[in-house]
Amino acid sequence: MRVTTRPILAAVLTVLTLLASATSADARRPTGLEWQPCPEDGTAPMSELQCASLSVPADWSQPYGPRIGVAVARRPATDPGARIGTLIVNPGGPGGSGVDFALGADAFFSKRLRSRFDIVGFDPRGVARSSPVLCSASLVAAQPYPLLNGQREYDAAVAYNRELAADCRARTGPVFGHVDSVSVARDMDLLRQALGENTISFYGASYGTLLGQEYADRYPKRVRALALDSVMDHTGGTGEFLTTETLAAQDAFAEFVAWCKRDRTCALRGRDVPALWSALLARAAAGTLRDPYDPSYRLTPFDLVGVAFSSFYDPQYYALAYYLKEAAAMPARSPGRAAKQVFVVENSFPAIFCEDWKLPVNGYPDYRRRIAALRAQAPQMIASPLALSATVGCLGWPSQPDAPQRETGPARGPVLLINARHDPATAYTWARNVAGRLGDQATLVTYEGWGHVVYGRTPCVTGLVDRYLIERVRPAAGTSCAGVVPDPFGVGRSTGPRGSRSLHW
Repeated sequence: MRVTTRPILAAVLTVLTLLASATSADARRPTGLEWQPCPEDGTAPMSELQCASLSVPADWSQPYGPRIGVAVARRPATDPGARIGTLIVNPGGPGGSGVDFALGADAFFSKRLRSRFDIVGFDPRGVARSSPVLCSASLVAAQPYPLLNGQREYDAAVAYNRELAADCRARTGPVFGHVDSVSVARDMDLLRQALGENTISFYGASYGTLLGQEYADRYPKRVRALALDSVMDHTGGTGEFLTTETLAAQDAFAEFVAWCKRDRTCALRGRDVPALWSALLARAAAGTLRDPYDPSYRLTPFDLVGVAFSSFYDPQYYALAYYLKEAAAMPARSPGRAAKQVFVVENSFPAIFCEDWKLPVNGYPDYRRRIAALRAQAPQMIASPLALSATVGCLGWPSQPDAPQRETGPARGPVLLINARHDPATAYTWARNVAGRLGDQATLVTYEGWGHVVYGRTPCVTGLVDRYLIERVRPAAGTSCAGVVPDPFGVGRSTGPRGSRSLHW
């Protein structure tokens, strides 16, 4: 009996294997992109601005399961005869729109670069036009402040995160839980195929540098050039992550104080800025510090630190000094502010970050010890508001990260990294660490200045990045570009691919 059925069983298994392989291959095979005029810019002819949708699996472990559409935008090279290929771009976040980045490419990338490349951006899965993570707006608005005081607040933050994840999962659909950067990298390679390109060039800013690192590690032969601007280091644990980021924020505060001492436009010039800041933090902790631009709102210490931190992105020193001067002059008494009632909003940041990072905190005593250590190292900033928000936002998250920290291998092709020495959001230390791990193929260019996202700040920086992307010529090791003293009124400097007034990478 066994002798007669074995050939039949083998034949059946062979057929099933072939069918599974064919189905899997069909799921991965790009169906092509049907370019249409972008609805966001009806004035531009199709030859200048094009949009399409790429079909990808919602869960790459189930390639023939439910699918989603990834929104794509393209600006064709302005000099088709000199076209090199495709430059895929990502603005960071997590949660930044690559479509918007590509649509606004003429305001960010140089004319020279735009003449040689098709600029292509896509909204990563879970973001904007690509099956966005949707959550109850009232629940999002109720997010607790990450500076937690006591066991009760810690437990409430854990419970909130679990409630938020359940709410977002129910509203978002099958892509929820599958918005990690490795899945996005797989989408990006499917996009490369759909574009008909054997290799791509990539420019990633901030959190986009993590996507670039993941893609190059997974598909090294598909990368022509990789430019990483303001670099994420995806290796450290909770302590290293919080400490490195907090020291970067504290350094940015020290640079603001130094500017205020030497620049006549500083509204606080001649005053003891650290002492003034300490007094404002004390008033915020007591609940008596009013927002000078919205007097009905009482600032918390975390609010105040966040105001300073976000101003360091450009940086906008003049505006920060004036804000602090006005806040100090505000009377103490103030009613609270009622929350606005709205319905559903996109909230992709925690859904993505908590799939990309494993940052455990072992209960409130561990949290309290970590905050005390950070305060000792950063007396003004207390903790990086961005890193602390991200860490506390993952406490109790109901699923383990799909793409947690890991060390990638040495680069197999030329890589360019650029970072400001005084970047508040992506510490200069991170850029040095990543450059070291990538090895001899990587070159780090230091912008000896301030702010977050470096490209476009000076002709030196822009010229080096453009030359690398166009000619694949890396600068010499140790190359740096002089910093430009921040414009006191914030005029003449792009705020980068995402703007600078919110907490994001």
